[in-house]
Amino acid sequence: MDIDVLRLESSLWIGKKRYRAVLTGWHFNWTELDKNNPDKLTISVAVSEVIGAEEGRVEILPQKSVEEADRDFTVFYIKRSRGGGSSGLLWRLGRTQFSCPSRDLRDQWMTNLRSALKTHSPSRPHRLLVFINPFGGKKRARQIYHSLVAPLFELAGISSHVVVTERANQARDHILKKDLTGFDGVVCVGGDGMFSELLHGVIGRTQQEAGLSECDTTVALQPCSLHIGVIPAGSTDCVCFATVGVNDPVTSALHIIIGDSQPLDVCSVHHPSALVRYSVSLLGYGFYGDVLAESERHRWMGPLRYDYAGTMVYLGNRSYPGIVKYLPAEPQLSSPRDNTRCMSGCRVCSESTERLFPHPPDSLYSSHFSHFSNDAEGEWVSVEGRFRCVSLTCMSSSCPRSPLGLSPSAHLADGTGDLIIVRDTHPLSFLTFLHRHTTSQDQFDLPFVEVHRVKAVRFSLPPGEEDEEEDSGSEGGTERQCVHDGETRSSSGSQQHLAERGEERGIANSKRRKKNFLCGLCGGRAPSVSVWNCDGEILPYTELLSRVHGQLVRLYARGIEDVAAVQRSWEGNKTCKRRGVLHN
Repeated sequence: MDIDVLRLESSLWIGKKRYRAVLTGWHFNWTELDKNNPDKLTISVAVSEVIGAEEGRVEILPQKSVEEADRDFTVFYIKRSRGGGSSGLLWRLGRTQFSCPSRDLRDQWMTNLRSALKTHSPSRPHRLLVFINPFGGKKRARQIYHSLVAPLFELAGISSHVVVTERANQARDHILKKDLTGFDGVVCVGGDGMFSELLHGVIGRTQQEAGLSECDTTVALQPCSLHIGVIPAGSTDCVCFATVGVNDPVTSALHIIIGDSQPLDVCSVHHPSALVRYSVSLLGYGFYGDVLAESERHRWMGPLRYDYAGTMVYLGNRSYPGIVKYLPAEPQLSSPRDNTRCMSGCRVCSESTERLFPHPPDSLYSSHFSHFSNDAEGEWVSVEGRFRCVSLTCMSSSCPRSPLGLSPSAHLADGTGDLIIVRDTHPLSFLTFLHRHTTSQDQFDLPFVEVHRVKAVRFSLPPGEEDEEEDSGSEGGTERQCVHDGETRSSSGSQQHLAERGEERGIANSKRRKKNFLCGLCGGRAPSVSVWNCDGEILPYTELLSRVHGQLVRLYARGIEDVAAVQRSWEGNKTCKRRGVLHN
C-alpha cells in the first residue's frame, strides 16, 4: 500500500488570508486559518492533476503575463466544474497565487512541487505531433489550438511539432512514412474525420513495424503504443464526446497534459479478404448509410445538411434485403441490455484487460493473438430479412444530440461491439426508434429491434440480389492487395500506391450507388442495395466482414467520469488536519 508521505508544510498567504499548506507525495492541500470560520474547508488537489508551478505571479489565459515577486509562486491545476449533467465534466485551468514569508521558503516550495510532479511525469507526454485541420467544422481549428491549447502545452513543458494539413489523408500519410522518433503521442485538432486519419496512421504504422498484414482477417493486430489525443474542433466530435463526456478543447487538452490513458476497441472492415477501413463509432448500413450519401450532396449547408438528409431519407421509407451473421460475445461478461454505463474506471473494461492480455507485457502480442484466434471456434448466428438499418458500434456513440448514444451500455474497451438490427417496419414505428435516441427511453425495447454483443459480423446479400461491385475482382497480379483509403498494402504489410484501376473502380462504384439512391428519393427505381457509413465515410462495397480488436489503440482520456461520485469526494474534503513542522 502506498503511503502518502509528507513533503512540506508551512503557512502561506493567498491575498490577505493566511492558509496552512501541505504537500504530500500525492496531494497538495491548503486550509484557511481563520478563527472566525469554524468550517475550515480544505482545498485538495491531486499532485497528478497539478499542471505546473511558476515563480512569481503568472497568468496563462487568455494570454501569458508574468509579474516578478521574490516571495510568490503560482500553482496551476485542474479545476472541475461543479455544475450538473455534462457541464460537471468540464475541466478548467485552476490558478492560485501563494505568498511566502521568505524567498528561501518560496524556493523550498518550488523545489518540492517540481519534484512531486516528476513522480508522475513518466505517464505524461513530453513531445507531441499535432495535426490541425483548418477546413473542418466551423473552420476554427487554428484559433482553438493557438489560443486555448498551445499555452497549456507550454505551461506543462510539452514540446509540440505542428502540421497544418492541406489535403485529405495528409496526417495519415505523415504518420505512416515520417520518422516519429521521440514523439510520445499524436494529437488531432479537428473532427471525427481527422481522428480517423490518425487512427489509420497509428494502426498501420504499428502493424508495419510488427511485420503483420492488416489484410489477414485471421491475424490479431498488434496493440498500438503511440497515444492519440483529440482536441474537438469538428461538426460532431463523437469520439471525443463518447470518451470524455463533453466536447471542450480545454478539457481535452488537460487530459492530454496529465497523460490520461484510455484503451479503445477498434473494428477492422474487410472485403472480402482485403482491409477497407477501421471503425470505432459507427459502421452502419441502410438508414445511416443513406443519410450520409444524401448529406454529401449538400455540404454547402454545413452541419444542417445532416438534419435535411435525415428527413429526406426517412420520407424515402427504404428497407433493404440482407443476411447478417454474427459471432456472439460471452454473455456472462456483459450485455447491451444490462443498463450499465461505461464510465471512468469501468469494471467490465478492467476485467476485459486481464482476459485479453493474461500474460506479462513482453508476451502481449502472443496472448492477444491466441485469444483472437479462438473466435473462430465460436458458432455464428445468421439473421436474414429486410432491414431498415444494420449498425455495429464499439462505443456508445453518444453525442450532444443523443446523450446516451446508439448503444448506451456499450463499452469502450471490452473487446466487443454492439450489433443493432432494425427490421422493416411501419414508418411511424421507425420514427419512434429514431426519436428514442434523443431521450432516455430504451430504443431497443421495440419488437422490430434486436441488439447483440458480438466479436465479429459478416453482411451479405441474399442470392439473386444485385451487388454492383462483385464483378470487379482483383486483376493484374497474384499478390493479394489490401485496399485502404486510396492505397494498397501487400500481404507482408508494406505500403504501395494504389493502382489507378482499383481506385477508379472504388470511386465508380460509390458514385453509381449514390446515383441509384438519389433516383429512389426522386420517385424513380428504388435501389436494391444501400451504402455503408463507416465513421462518416461511404464504403464502395456492400458485402463486408468486420472484426473487433480489443484495446487496439489508446487515447489521452480516462472515460466519462461519474460526476456524482466526484462531487461526493468534494464533500469529503473537509477539515484536513495534519502534523508537521510549521514554517513561519
